[in-house]
Amino acid sequence: MISLFPLPRFGGKRRFDQLSEQEILALAISAEEEDGRIYALYAQKLQDAYPASAAVFIGMAEEENRHRHRLIELYRKRFGELILPIRREHVADFYSRKPVWLVENLGLERIREEAQAMERQAHAFYVAAAGRTADAETRKLLGDLAAAEAGHVRKAGDLEARHLDDDTRGEEDSAARRQFILTWVQPGLAGLMDGSVSTLAPIFATAFATQSTWTTFLVGLSASIGAGISMGFTEAAHDDGKLSGRGSPIKRGLASGIMTTLGGLGHALPYLIPEFWTATVIALIVVFIELWAIVWIQNRYMETPFARATFQVVLGGALVLAAGILIGGA
Repeated sequence: MISLFPLPRFGGKRRFDQLSEQEILALAISAEEEDGRIYALYAQKLQDAYPASAAVFIGMAEEENRHRHRLIELYRKRFGELILPIRREHVADFYSRKPVWLVENLGLERIREEAQAMERQAHAFYVAAAGRTADAETRKLLGDLAAAEAGHVRKAGDLEARHLDDDTRGEEDSAARRQFILTWVQPGLAGLMDGSVSTLAPIFATAFATQSTWTTFLVGLSASIGAGISMGFTEAAHDDGKLSGRGSPIKRGLASGIMTTLGGLGHALPYLIPEFWTATVIALIVVFIELWAIVWIQNRYMETPFARATFQVVLGGALVLAAGILIGGA
């Protein structure tokens, strides 16, 4: 059997400067096709909540598709109907793309940033590749591809100007921030408050009742993990997010459960220190930091007045802490 490629190098991959003109053109076709699909998926993801941004990505997908057709026509003219099966992951020094699922769940602004990075990467690569070849035809081909990618960058700007005026962009950014708060910040904050405050009494009661750091740590660990599991399942189960618009119950459950566990572990971990009073002093410092972190989050994201947040969180936490110490020392 005759192979279309010489033996691979660099962990099974070829270097770009080892590719023939036919292989470079086939690679460009597959890259344009993949980028077009990515933009189409972004548009589908954003369609319901951010229709203006979705329209931008639909336009970008259509532009990628037009360039792909032009490349295929050129390939047919030069090399025939059979397009070589070469993709970006086959080439060692070709730019890569992040898996879509790593980006699409991170919100509107992150998707926009990734799209801009995609166009910059493609343009920069073709410019650099054109400068590395001495063959006139290959250099012209790579130069044309670099110009096409630069055109994509301009086209993206034109599409944003057409579909995203300042008011529309502001509305979508505000909606994205609100969704982020509802899906991640609000359940995470509730979990952090529950984990930090509700575990104060059992942990410090155990500490002052037994003065055993290991016992206190075990109680704190079990209380934190138990509260995290309970809060996570409760958050995920009580609202599917469809009517409330609060987003995925799995995401909210994870945010609530993880933050609840971390909130309790913060002042349980110091009791890994064998010396009781050293562990207790450090635990009290951690409690102070936790409570003020909650106040800051409430003020920063939930727009709770600083004085009110301080009164609710710090005073409430102090009362629970005092109750635990008094009960444990009785």
